[in-house]
Amino acid sequence: MSIPTQKPILISGAGLGSLLLARSLLRASIPFLIFERDSSISFRAQGYRLRLSSEGLDAIESVLGPEAFQGFWDKCGKTGGSGVAVIDAKTGSELPAVAKDGNPDKAADERPKFQPEPLVSRGGKTVGISRGDMRKFFLSGCESFIHWSRRVTSYELTSSGVSAVFADGSRSVEGEMLVGGEGIYSKIARQLSQGKLKVYDTGARGIHGQAPTTAFKGLGEGVWRAVDDSNPNGKVFIITNVRSGDMDDPDVQFGWTMGAQPGVIKAPNDNDSMIGTPAADMAKALTAHWHPRLRPLFEEMDASEAAFWKITCSTPTGVPEWPNEPRVTVIGDAAHSMTPAGGIGANTAVRDSALLGRLLAEAGGYKNDVTATYEREMRVYASEAVKTSYGLARAQFGVSIDENSKTV
Repeated sequence: MSIPTQKPILISGAGLGSLLLARSLLRASIPFLIFERDSSISFRAQGYRLRLSSEGLDAIESVLGPEAFQGFWDKCGKTGGSGVAVIDAKTGSELPAVAKDGNPDKAADERPKFQPEPLVSRGGKTVGISRGDMRKFFLSGCESFIHWSRRVTSYELTSSGVSAVFADGSRSVEGEMLVGGEGIYSKIARQLSQGKLKVYDTGARGIHGQAPTTAFKGLGEGVWRAVDDSNPNGKVFIITNVRSGDMDDPDVQFGWTMGAQPGVIKAPNDNDSMIGTPAADMAKALTAHWHPRLRPLFEEMDASEAAFWKITCSTPTGVPEWPNEPRVTVIGDAAHSMTPAGGIGANTAVRDSALLGRLLAEAGGYKNDVTATYEREMRVYASEAVKTSYGLARAQFGVSIDENSKTV
């Protein structure tokens, strides 16, 4: 008599959260399959550099284990300093943290109104890594379990499991459980939550760019935000992380992320997936009058790496509840989209992966109460993260959304 083979955990999407969950399942010897719409990991631009919080690093370490985490840690950049230094983009001078007379309330009128962000996560350093490097590291060991060019559009429950349904109408093998990790446009999230999970378009847009490290020498080591209040259509700012260890290597690029209030940055045809020259030219035009200390970031940028991005957010009141389906759940942006303010989204996504992976490992695979336990715990920290992300974005981008706002 043959022993029944354990059916795999099905994962939709091969983003950061999905791949870290896969690493957790791999370590626990739980079978899984990943279905990704892109044709390869290098199919499209990987986006801006990610700041890792203490919670994010703890989650990643719990999944990878001591030895693998050391390899990940070695790939991360570590920047000195305890917070963001704010620069007037036109004059190049640093703005004060408090007013000249020491009154912090008065300082709010002398500098842009940004809430403080706790950036230091380990060893007195701000820790960061590019999205592409992070994704490639998590992918290691999981390559043979990924099916590329397979876009999941829905799921079907069976008498003993669940199957993913693809865009061409075909179906996956039957799995024990399905995890939707395919981002803000997740069809799994929409079906599972019966429309309760919504992602709102804040109207704000941004541009990501990269330039050789030598272009950043005018700034020096630290986390910097340059702010320009002179644009007649609204405020423009950039944020960048300058690491001292790579400063003199012309073969290394640093990234910067530009944000603006709604209406300032307008991608052609509002196509937030557009990359290259259109995005680079717009960034250069918006910063043409900036101080020479900052101009090299744009004059020397690699135009091929420039990309527009759309700033979205889940319901600011928190992650909604929906009737639990034991065999289906969602992680990362599919469960809680966040603005880029504060760098909270990716850190919350890896917390999802660590939590769900631990619950599955402890259960030895699918069990009837795993998704309910995961969703109950996830809603607590993710709802707080969404609220914080939205609050920061209101200050930084001037956005405002409610239940009646446009969804993506």
